[in-house]
Amino acid sequence: MITVSVMLATIIQALDTTIANVALPHMQGSLQASQDQITWVLTSYIVAAAIMLPLTGWLCGQWGRRRVFIVSVLGFTATSALCGLATSLVGIVGARLLQGLFGAALVPLSQAVLLDVNPREKVGQAMAIWGAGIMVGPILGPLLGGWLTDNLNWRWVFFINLPVGLLAFWGIARYLPESRPQKERLDIFGFVTLSLAIGMLQMFLDRGEQLDWFDSWEIRLEAAAALVSFAFFVAHTATVQGVSFFDRALLKDRNFVTGLLFAFIVGMILFATMALLPTFLQSLMGYPVVYTGLVTAPRGVGTMIAMIAVGRIVQTVDVRVIMALGFSLTSFSLWQMTRLTLQVDSSLIVFSGFLQGLGIGFTFVPLSTAAFATLAPALRHKGTPVFSLLRNIGSSVGISVVQALLTRGTNAAHANLAALVGPDNRGLALLPPQFSLDNGAAALALLNAEVDRQAAMIGYLGDFHIMMLITLLSIPLLLLIRRPRAVVASSEPAEVPH
Repeated sequence: MITVSVMLATIIQALDTTIANVALPHMQGSLQASQDQITWVLTSYIVAAAIMLPLTGWLCGQWGRRRVFIVSVLGFTATSALCGLATSLVGIVGARLLQGLFGAALVPLSQAVLLDVNPREKVGQAMAIWGAGIMVGPILGPLLGGWLTDNLNWRWVFFINLPVGLLAFWGIARYLPESRPQKERLDIFGFVTLSLAIGMLQMFLDRGEQLDWFDSWEIRLEAAAALVSFAFFVAHTATVQGVSFFDRALLKDRNFVTGLLFAFIVGMILFATMALLPTFLQSLMGYPVVYTGLVTAPRGVGTMIAMIAVGRIVQTVDVRVIMALGFSLTSFSLWQMTRLTLQVDSSLIVFSGFLQGLGIGFTFVPLSTAAFATLAPALRHKGTPVFSLLRNIGSSVGISVVQALLTRGTNAAHANLAALVGPDNRGLALLPPQFSLDNGAAALALLNAEVDRQAAMIGYLGDFHIMMLITLLSIPLLLLIRRPRAVVASSEPAEVPH
């Protein structure tokens, strides 16, 4: 019952990272907002959650994990209702800001709980369950969000959280025992500098594409503020005597530090691909929203299958071998995506997505298991927020990088293709009559539209190729992870509450 309760809380938080994306055009019309303004519905949530996430460990030490979990679930559920009831842009942005503040703790708390209530030999299965909620939520979010928006109303994207949140609250309040508080002084300077660095980084990544990156003074200021704040945070953490906001003891565990690196990489690959596919399928392939969700849903099926399998074998098979298999499947699926064309059948998209889901599943569960296997139980409530934070930052960086590369690649391809359009190109005679240059401006408009489509296709293929290379280059880094037998032998038994 504890597992069911904490996973319900995890799923609603994971769903909310993507479920609202497909409803943005409907919100824009209903709330009378511009394209630039409506993106604050997403940005406000992401920034608030990113700033609040590192504070989770300290809050649990002050008031106990159960109390923090209950307040977070109740607050997230209540603010979800406020989002659905909002009648203005200011109202929904404010509600999303509060929703991000309350929802930030749900994922790391669920991971910490599952690590503590399961004995050491069951940690792999526990992480499989947790990973399923983390990975499947964002994958199924667009499908569920599209269905709710088309068949009911965009407000139900938020109202769907209410029954699930109340069930999670009842289960946590009824079954989850309280942890022993470990009160310590809050490092105010460390918290402020890290929060400012994370907030500015998120703003830089979210707004950079809209404002043409460093051509904008806003983006330059945000980048500078992020770098300066993070430099102060690192210097302060390295030199402070006594309690620091980031516990330096976490850096002494090699598996945990390596796990942070891979959490960043996995977040970047998974979410970057998910950010590209919906726009590719809808803008270039002409798929409707619901069908786009159906075509991408097999990715979640693959993830679920892989996580069920990994939960059974993670204690007997070298985690590095399992992760190598996962990265190999992911890179092969990305290679398949580099073969996409504008005439491709949806079966290739379904199959490559299913393989990528398998790859992510075979990667994330052993990663979570290895990252926390040697970490002392007393440090878990501090380690899980950092692990989630690196995964979230990886996803933000990945999305921003692929979008920037897509824009650059599309523009370069458009220039190269447009240079070939002219009376000297005899290949144009093979096109339908309406594309003939003898038709004047109308033909040029049609040719330009087709060049736009082909250039965008080339841009997408370039992004898929780059992500494939990143995935392949990550495989040798698996050697940094300690051998599984050494991990099990040196790990402390989990504290099981009675």
